[in-house]
Amino acid sequence: MEGKQLDIGGVIGRVFSVYGDQASVWVPVSALIIGLPAILAVVLERSSNLGLAFLATVVGFVAQFVFTGMVVELVDAVEKGQDHPDAGRLLRSVIPVLGSLIVVSLVAGIATVIGFVFFIVPGLILITVWAVFAPIIVLERPGGLKSLSMSRAMVRGHAWQVFGVLVLLFILVFIVSLVIGLIGFAVSTAVGIVVTVVFRVLLAPVSALAAAVMYFKLKALGGPRGGLEPFEPIAVPPAGIHEDPPTDRDY
Repeated sequence: MEGKQLDIGGVIGRVFSVYGDQASVWVPVSALIIGLPAILAVVLERSSNLGLAFLATVVGFVAQFVFTGMVVELVDAVEKGQDHPDAGRLLRSVIPVLGSLIVVSLVAGIATVIGFVFFIVPGLILITVWAVFAPIIVLERPGGLKSLSMSRAMVRGHAWQVFGVLVLLFILVFIVSLVIGLIGFAVSTAVGIVVTVVFRVLLAPVSALAAAVMYFKLKALGGPRGGLEPFEPIAVPPAGIHEDPPTDRDY
C-alpha cells in the first residue's frame, strides 16, 4: 500500500458506521460514565457546595479518559470481527493503561495550549501529529511519553488528511453544539440540563472513534508500529573509514 493516502471520506464514513452499528454497546456506557458525572457536576455547580462540585468535575474528567479507552477497545474488537463486545471486558482492558492515558493527555493538552498561544499554527500541528496517541496507548501500551513520538511517526505523510478529518469533525460537533445550546437556552432550566447531558452522551464517542479509526487506517497504509522511531536513522560510516573534512573546493 505504498504511496496511498488516508481517505478522509472513508474515515468519516467508518466513524459513523461504527457509531451506529455499536450504539447498543457505547450508548449505555456513555450514559453511565459520561452522563451521570455530568448531571452531578451541573447540579452541584448550582448548589453552594463548591468542594463537592469540584470533586464531581474531577470524577467527570477521569471518566472521560475511561470512556475514551473503552471506545478504542470497542473499535479494536470491531476490527477483529467481534460484534457488540462486552462492556465489562472493555472496561477491564482500559484500567491498566488509565494512568498513562491521563498523564500523556495532560502533557499533550498543555503543549497544545502553549502551541496555540504562540501564533496558533504550532497548536494545530501538535493536534494533528498527536491525533492517534490514545489508541497507541490503549492497544500497544508503550512506556512514558513514547506514544506521542509513535503517533507522529504514524501520521507522517498523511498529516493534511488527518488534519482534514479533525477539522470536519470539529465543524460538525460545533454546529450540533450551537443548535443544542440554543435549544437549552430557550427552554426551562431543568429541560436545558437534560438536553445538555443527552448531547454530551451522544457526542462523547466521536473524537475517540475518529482517533481509533485513523489509527487502524494508518496501520493498514503501512504506518509504523511497535514503537518505531519517528525520525530517519542517521547513516554512520563503517568503522575504520573516515571521511575527509570538506574543503573550499567542495562548495
